[in-house]
Amino acid sequence: MGWFTSDKELAATKYAGRESATDRAARLQHERGSMGSPHRTARDADRAGWSWWDRRR
Repeated sequence: MGWFTSDKELAATKYAGRESATDRAARLQHERGSMGSPHRTARDADRAGWSWWDRRR
């Protein structure tokens, strides 16, 4: 490979079968998001379900 290889040539040879940086970033963001805290709406709905208990205390 020389200095002037095209991006398409590199994609077909050197980087063939590798995950792209864009795909990797999207995958990691999805993994972080799925393991994070519950969505605010779900958390608020859960608290609303326990409001009777909060009023007792």
